[in-house]
Amino acid sequence: MLRGRTVLLLLVLWAYLCSHGDGLRALKRTTGGRRGVALTLTGQDANGVPLRRSKRGWMWNQFFLLEEYTGLDNQYVGKLHSDGDRGDGSIRYVLTGDGAGTLFIIDENSGDIHATKRLDREEKAYYTLRAKAVNRITNTSLEGESEFIIKIHDINDNEPKFTKDPYFTHVPEMSPLGTVVMQVTATDADDATYGNSARVVYSILQGQPYFSVDPNTGVIKTALPNMDRETKENYVVVIQAKDMAGQMGGLSGTTTVSITLSDVNDNPPRFPKSLYEFKAPESSEPGSTVAVLRATDADIGRNAEMNYRITSSDGPAMFDISTNRSTQEGVITLRKPLDFERKRSYTLRIQVENSNPDPRFLRYAATTDEATVKLIVEDVDEPPVFDRVSYVMEVKEDSAVGTIVGSVSATDPDSSRSPVRYSIDRRTDMDRVFNVHPGNGSVFMLRTLDREENPWHNISVIATEFNNPRLISRIPVDIRVLDVNDNAPTFATYYETFVCENAKANQRIQTVSAKDADEPIGGHRFFFSLAHEVSGKANFTVRDNKDNTAGILTRRNSYSRLQRSTYLVPVVISDGDFPMQSSTNTLTVRVCTCDREGNMQLCNQEALVLTAGLSTGALMAIIICVLILLLIVVLFAVLRRQQRKKEPLIISKEDVRDNVVSYNDEGGGEEDTQAFDIGTLRNPEAIEETKQRRDIKPETLNPPIRRTVVLPPAYRDNSDVREFINQRLQDNDQDPTAPPYDSLATYAYEGSGSVAESLSSLGSVTTEGDQDYNYLSEWGPRFRKLADMYGGEDSDGYRDS
Repeated sequence: MLRGRTVLLLLVLWAYLCSHGDGLRALKRTTGGRRGVALTLTGQDANGVPLRRSKRGWMWNQFFLLEEYTGLDNQYVGKLHSDGDRGDGSIRYVLTGDGAGTLFIIDENSGDIHATKRLDREEKAYYTLRAKAVNRITNTSLEGESEFIIKIHDINDNEPKFTKDPYFTHVPEMSPLGTVVMQVTATDADDATYGNSARVVYSILQGQPYFSVDPNTGVIKTALPNMDRETKENYVVVIQAKDMAGQMGGLSGTTTVSITLSDVNDNPPRFPKSLYEFKAPESSEPGSTVAVLRATDADIGRNAEMNYRITSSDGPAMFDISTNRSTQEGVITLRKPLDFERKRSYTLRIQVENSNPDPRFLRYAATTDEATVKLIVEDVDEPPVFDRVSYVMEVKEDSAVGTIVGSVSATDPDSSRSPVRYSIDRRTDMDRVFNVHPGNGSVFMLRTLDREENPWHNISVIATEFNNPRLISRIPVDIRVLDVNDNAPTFATYYETFVCENAKANQRIQTVSAKDADEPIGGHRFFFSLAHEVSGKANFTVRDNKDNTAGILTRRNSYSRLQRSTYLVPVVISDGDFPMQSSTNTLTVRVCTCDREGNMQLCNQEALVLTAGLSTGALMAIIICVLILLLIVVLFAVLRRQQRKKEPLIISKEDVRDNVVSYNDEGGGEEDTQAFDIGTLRNPEAIEETKQRRDIKPETLNPPIRRTVVLPPAYRDNSDVREFINQRLQDNDQDPTAPPYDSLATYAYEGSGSVAESLSSLGSVTTEGDQDYNYLSEWGPRFRKLADMYGGEDSDGYRDS
C-alpha cells in the first residue's frame, strides 16, 4: 500500500515537471544526474578582473534507494552521463567503492546503475562510491574521478523491542495513587530522523485498573491507592510499545512486568484464642518451659516480629515469658519451683505487640492484643525435701566416739507425708568416720578425729521415702573439726651450733624458734626455758625473746675442747593455751677453737663431719639407693644362673627305650642346616662313628672324662655287672651323638648266676641239641603256640632267625 502511494506520487511529479521548462533537468537531478550544467561564479580578483569558474564536464547529487526491495529485477538506482558522451560508444563508465561490482553494477556503455541485492538500512545506511568516464580506446580518464553517495531510504520494517523481557519489580503495599513502580524502555531499529517509523508509544494491555503507563516515557505507576499485600501480592502487567506514533499500521512489541507488593507493618499481631490452658508437673525445675503460645501476624519478615509480656499474674515472680525469634512464639518458663500442695493453678494475662511498629499505620487499628493463660499444676510423687540447702557442723577433735555432731531434717512434700529414712553416702565417707540415725537424722561420730590430719570432712546425707525407696534426696554436710590444744610445741628445726673456747659469758651462740601443729584462735605464744634439772649446773642459759624465739647464751668465760667437746642443752618449750602443752628439746653445742674475731678454726672430728657432711636423711637415701642397686645385681645373677641350668632330658621314666629331648629353642627355618642331622634320628644304626655333631664343640677338643661308679656293697663282688655298667657308661661318654644334656639310660642285665637260668633264645645256639621242648605241650592250651614253635623239628634257618 505504501509502495503504491509512492509510485503514484512520483508519476504526478513527473507530469508536473514535464509541463514546465526545466522539467527534464530537475528530474535528472532528482534521480542522480545533471547534464551539462555550467556554474558561473561572479566576483573580482585583486586587479578588478572578473573571475569565472571553468565548466565541468559532468556532475550529480547523491542517489536515493529504498530498502527491502521485493521486485524480481535488479533495482534501478540512477544514471551517469557525461557531456563528452556523443553516443558513439567511445566512452566507458567505471564504478568503484562500497559494493561496486557486487551490490551495485553499472552499464559501462549507458551509465545505468542497478542494485543487485535486497538492501537493509539497519545494516548499512549509505554507500560511498566513485565514478569516472574513460576513453574506451586509450583508457584515459576524460574527467576527474568524482565521489557520490547512495543513501538507503528507510521503511518501517522493524517493530519496537524492549530492553528486558520480562521485568521484575516491587512496590510497597498501601502506596498512594500515582506511586512510580518502574520505567520500561523499548527501542526501534528504524530511522528516527525519517518519518514516524521509530517513534514509539507505550500502552498497557493487561494490569488495569491497578497500574498505568505513561505513553511517551514508559513509566509505570499505581492506578489504585492502598493496595493490600495480604489481599493480593503478585500482579502481572503487559506493556505494549508501538511505532508510527501508535497509528494504524504501525508495528508493535510487548513485554511482561511482574510486580510484587512488598510488605509493610500494617497489621498488628492477634491471638487465635482468648483463653489458653496448659498443664505442668510440680516436679518442673526452675528455668524449664511450662507453656508455649503463638500469636499470628498477617505481615511477614521483620514486620511479623513480636514481643510478649506478662501483664498480670496471681503468682508474682513465678513465671517469665520470652519470644522465640525463629518461630515468634511466646515461651513461658518457671522462675520458682511449683508446689501442688501449696497452689494448684495459676492465671496469667499475656500481651503481644509488634517489635517494629510503623507509625503510619498506628491510627488504623490496635497495635497490641491480649490473652489469658491458665496453668494447672499436676501432682507428682516427689522425693524428700531438706529444710536447708546445705549443712555446716562443728565438732572438737577430742570428742569421744558416739558424740552427736548435728542433725539434718527432711520431709515428704506430698500430701501422703511418708516417713523419711536417713543414711550416709559411703562414697563420701570411705573411712566410716560418721554415721546418721536413720530415724531422726542425727549425725554422730564412729571414730576419733584429728584436726591436724583432716580439718574438714565433707559427707553427703541421703533421705529416702519409706514408702517409695526410689525417691531419694542428697544434701552435702560439711563438718569442721575444731582444734584443741593436744600437741606440744617443738623446735622449728634441728639446731646444732658451736661455742669458741675463748667465749665470753652471756655471749649469744644460737637463736631458736618453735612450731606447733595446733592452731589457736589468738595465735601461737611460746615460752622458752632451761630444763629445771640442769638449771643449777648449766653451762648455758636460755633467754626468752618474747617473740616466739629464744637465745642460747654462754654462762662461762671459757670452754675447753679437751675437757669436753660436746654439750647437750635441754630447752623446755611450752605454749600458752589450755591445757598447757610442753616438750623438752635438745640443742647440741660443739666446742671449737676460734680466732680473736670468733671465727671457728678447729673443732673435734665429729663436729667437722656433721658440719661439712650430709644430713641424716640424705645419708639414708644414699644407703637405700646402694642397697637397691645391689639387690638388682643379685637378682640378675640369679636369673642368669637359672637360665644356664640344664633341663632333664627324659620326659617319661616308664618308657626306658626312648628319650624325649626338650631344647626349647626355635630353629632358623629351612635355611638352618647347621643344627641337627635328622637322618640320625631316622636311622640310628647308620651313624658314622667319626661324624661329629654340628651344633656343639667336637668331643676331640674336650676328651671325655672317665667317671668311676661307686656300686652298692651287694654288687661289689659281681664283676660281670660292674663291667657291664662301666662299659655302658664309657660308651655313652664317648658317643658324639649323645644329647647335650644329662639323660637317664636304663639297661636290663640278667647275669650268668641265675638259678632259673636264662629264658632267652639268644643262648640256645650252643645248647640246641640238648634242649627238649616236648614238655611245653603238657602245660595246657595257653602254651600251645609256644609248644608248636619249639616242640617240632624246626629248620636251622628258622632257629637262626
